[in-house]
Amino acid sequence: QVEASLAEAAFDKEVAQNASRFDWQNFNNATLKRLFDKISGLGTAAQTDQAKLEELNNLLSEMDNIYSTGEACEYDDPSNCLALNPDLYDCLASSRDYDRLRFCWEGWRDAVGRQLKDKYPRFVELSNDAVSQDAQNWEDTGAYWRSWYETDDFQEQLENLYNQLQPLYNNLHAYVRKKLREQYGEDKISATGPIPAHLLGNMWSQSWINIYDLVEPYPGKTSLDVTPKMLADGWTVDRMFRTSDNFFTDMGQVGMPQNFWENSMFVKPPDKDVVCHASAWDFYNAHDVRVKMCTNINMDDLVTIHHEMGHIEYYLQYKHQPVPFRRGGNPGFHEAVGDLLALSVSTPTHLQGIGLLDTVDDDDQSDINFLMSMALDKVSFLPFGYLMDQWRWGVFNGSITPATYNQEWWKLRTHYQGIVPPIPRNNAKDFDPGCKFHIPGNTPYIRYFVSFIVQFQFHKALCDTSGHTGPLHKCDISAGPNKAAAGEKLAQMLQMGSSQMWPDAMEVITGQRTMSAQPILDYFQPLITWLEQQNQGERLGWDESWTPTSQNVAPQGITDEQQAWDFIWDYNAKAEKVYYDSVVAAWNYNTDLTQENSQKQIEASLAEARFHKEVAQNASRFDWQNFNNATLKRLFDKISGLGTAAQQDQAKLEELNNILSEMDNIYSTGKACEYDDPSNCLSLNPDLYSCMASSRDYDRLRFCWEGWRDAVGRKLKDKYPRFVELTNDAVTQNWADTGAYWRSWYDIPDFQEQLENLYNQLQPLYNNLHAYVRKKLREQYGQDKISASGPIPAHVLGNMWSQSWINIYDLVEPYPGKTNIDVTPKMKADGWTVDRMFRTSDDFFKDMGQIEMPQNFWDNSMFVKPADRDVVCHASAWDFYNAHDVRIKMCTNINMMDLITIHHEMGHIEYFLQYKHHPVPFRGGANPGFHEAVGDLLALSVSTPKHLQSIGLLDTVEDDNGKLYGRGSYFLMLLSYATEESAWRLGTPTGPINTHNLNCNNMQTRYQGIVPPIPRNHAKDFDPGCKFHIPANAPYIRYFVSFILQFQFHKALCNISGHTGPLHKCDISAGPNKAAAGEKLAQMLQMGSSQVWPDAMEVITGQRTMSAQPLVDYFQPLITWLEQQNQGEILGWDESWTPPCEYRS
Repeated sequence: QVEASLAEAAFDKEVAQNASRFDWQNFNNATLKRLFDKISGLGTAAQTDQAKLEELNNLLSEMDNIYSTGEACEYDDPSNCLALNPDLYDCLASSRDYDRLRFCWEGWRDAVGRQLKDKYPRFVELSNDAVSQDAQNWEDTGAYWRSWYETDDFQEQLENLYNQLQPLYNNLHAYVRKKLREQYGEDKISATGPIPAHLLGNMWSQSWINIYDLVEPYPGKTSLDVTPKMLADGWTVDRMFRTSDNFFTDMGQVGMPQNFWENSMFVKPPDKDVVCHASAWDFYNAHDVRVKMCTNINMDDLVTIHHEMGHIEYYLQYKHQPVPFRRGGNPGFHEAVGDLLALSVSTPTHLQGIGLLDTVDDDDQSDINFLMSMALDKVSFLPFGYLMDQWRWGVFNGSITPATYNQEWWKLRTHYQGIVPPIPRNNAKDFDPGCKFHIPGNTPYIRYFVSFIVQFQFHKALCDTSGHTGPLHKCDISAGPNKAAAGEKLAQMLQMGSSQMWPDAMEVITGQRTMSAQPILDYFQPLITWLEQQNQGERLGWDESWTPTSQNVAPQGITDEQQAWDFIWDYNAKAEKVYYDSVVAAWNYNTDLTQENSQKQIEASLAEARFHKEVAQNASRFDWQNFNNATLKRLFDKISGLGTAAQQDQAKLEELNNILSEMDNIYSTGKACEYDDPSNCLSLNPDLYSCMASSRDYDRLRFCWEGWRDAVGRKLKDKYPRFVELTNDAVTQNWADTGAYWRSWYDIPDFQEQLENLYNQLQPLYNNLHAYVRKKLREQYGQDKISASGPIPAHVLGNMWSQSWINIYDLVEPYPGKTNIDVTPKMKADGWTVDRMFRTSDDFFKDMGQIEMPQNFWDNSMFVKPADRDVVCHASAWDFYNAHDVRIKMCTNINMMDLITIHHEMGHIEYFLQYKHHPVPFRGGANPGFHEAVGDLLALSVSTPKHLQSIGLLDTVEDDNGKLYGRGSYFLMLLSYATEESAWRLGTPTGPINTHNLNCNNMQTRYQGIVPPIPRNHAKDFDPGCKFHIPANAPYIRYFVSFILQFQFHKALCNISGHTGPLHKCDISAGPNKAAAGEKLAQMLQMGSSQVWPDAMEVITGQRTMSAQPLVDYFQPLITWLEQQNQGEILGWDESWTPPCEYRS
């Protein structure tokens, strides 16, 4: 559909361009001039930016799909979901249960409106942008639509017409409100207020015919709702359409062609989703015309069939015209023709004539009953038909903004219709206009208001022509003595199409050239008189401030806490199975990067998302916010937060998972190929890692740095903006954007400000380290490559992302000749194996009194990179949620850095094992930083010289600052990197960073004081994507938080263990009270996320807030030493400096 729409737009554009070669404005022939005028107006097809035109068409297709597939699911049985047609239609039409009606009304809006809310502003933007490029340079889409009526004061005319009709509507409203008050009670229906919108028998309160039984003026008289008679007599859908066809042919109109019967869709297919909204279709080949409708056997649909077949008749009558003239005189004409004839069809005499009424009571009471039924359909519609495009024109011209879409919608509906939503609307989430087909379908609606005016003008004129005498409401044109003349006059107008201006077409039938409301008032005059009598003592109009009382707002949630616990444990059993399957699929893919495994991972992720969504929906049945048990309340809070699983659009959720899988695969399989030998390609691990760590060749390092970014970043660049759009769209069911959702995990409103303050406390230490390292690198590479006052080229710091500088320790070692804290050579010399590295880490945890690794950890983990397949090498710890299966995935190398990483990952595993007894929602760190902190906390002890000596990796221990430099270069660099990376990413979803400035070099320079070694091409490069956590969508600020927390934990546990002396020399596992420290650590780990993180922190530290002071205390000797070494050095950097050109490839 999108492709065909684009092809049509391209054709229209080409034709308009070719037409512009003619000086058609000065043609003498008026018809020719009018034809050129019509083909020169392109509307949205005028868009010259093909990408925007495609986006517009895709957006329309997405909105259409959301509307067409929307379902409202039962509160007590979420698997039982109701489609709009017929389920919700039937509910609104036939139920008389106030709460059940409210569920149907609200359920549809929750299912559809909320999904459309964030799409519609972009649609408006694209539509306005497109029509502004039309030859007429329309101000907005509303101005373009109004131009079709070729009347300068069109809006003023509409307002005058509505004002003439308002007294009639107000009388109908007052009478219906009185009757509904009798039905539902004065506590639910105000005597002076608007009517709750769900009680009027229709999803949009646009037709009230379905509540005729509640408001019937004279019960017992012949009922004009012939639905029971149709059902009793066995009417079929085919018979309904044939009856309509007979009506047209009896009037001398064109009969439906054979292919109409063969190709139309008259009933809803059982095997697929369709757009059920009734519509008539012209295929523009002069013979193929169709109706699409999910017909039900009832009177309303019988009338609708005549309406749609009126469109078809129009198509057939003007098919001889050139294509630009194959339209109604104006858009309202097309809508009027079917309804015009339905005015005859719905008369009692006509219904009797087709066998649907046995008798016709020809008396005043029967007339009032009939006119009431017509008013419930026609008069009730007038304000709705008028206001919808009042709202939409305001949206298009910007006077109604996205923030006020819903608010302004209800202002108009209350003001004009006198209705009010039955429950309070959440204007930040709800988008009730989108729950009406014509909004997502982008169908202008004022045509219906115009048609309701025009149809009565046509009806009166044709009744006069047909020879009808008597009241206008009793006229059946097809029964008049001169019906042939009336039919001929109608056909004459239909055949004109839009070849002349609409006043010319109107004049053919009515002899008038302007619209008038008088025929409507004439038609309903007997009812007007009757209503005025009935409404004595009733208020006409309504108090717009009234709303339904709060006790009627929503169905009562379940308050039984024992029932809630039963729900939690049932959920827990299911969650363990769903999570296990999901993690297994992810593990299989990460350890064997095949397309098959990728697809299975995506399927498992989607199944998990569906499970989350179902659970959250079921949880919403409980009034959990008011539970007394705090633990139970916290559990419900956690399972109610869906994140991206909140996405209602399954196609978008699948697209999101597919993009994540694609980005993951690009990263994991990326290789940098040698310039002089493209067949020799280097993988990130171990090749490029080793290059960055060990090479001291400036150009070779630059190749490794640039090669990785060329291989990965450039391939990811065009995918990431769509990923951001999709993840934001998913979480905005509950959050402003993905960044806000991630920050919510920390339960602190001023989280970003706290982080900034913590970083500012640490910046002097970082600046001193940076200045010292820059000086040493200047000595290594020369002043021509390393500035004395600028940032450091990013490729010379020993790490692909400059996040750790430990690998250049040999270049910056404070006291060469002293014991080297990098024990990698010793590990290799002593024949350390990967298994020994992991067993050593396990021993460390056991010595602290923690849980040892279970046997399946050793059996199932991946410790080394397989030689026969691609894997994701990034080290990670895995919890399979079955309380015993835990694993590490790592491409381990024999070096000190990987030994520390093993302790870090095993820290995650220890956390998994300690909180495995909790319900699934509590199986997580107290906040995301806690999980990262635990392994690194223990690594602080592992990396002390004394501990390294105790495990045989240092022969002697010397007291110097070398070790502090090594730790400082690692921790401080990662702190600054984490700050920069998270500031970039949290900026991306919220707007300051856009698709034109995705590269984060500015932030890297500001926070890290580093600069790319070669100029970056921001149109092609995407350097952030070259770090695993960006394509993998793993939040990174947790590492910054963890680096703050681990020093707080370290200091507290060192004190508990009985350590004395400088903090940097503490090995918790060697303290005299190490068992007490281990017990305190286990106590915190066992809490999981069952309590807020300040409670967990307090268990170990006695504090409830984060502090950078322990980190400063740890490095205090190094700080003093660096300040001495940096005498004469510039602290900080000139952000404008870049490496000189002659050293760039």
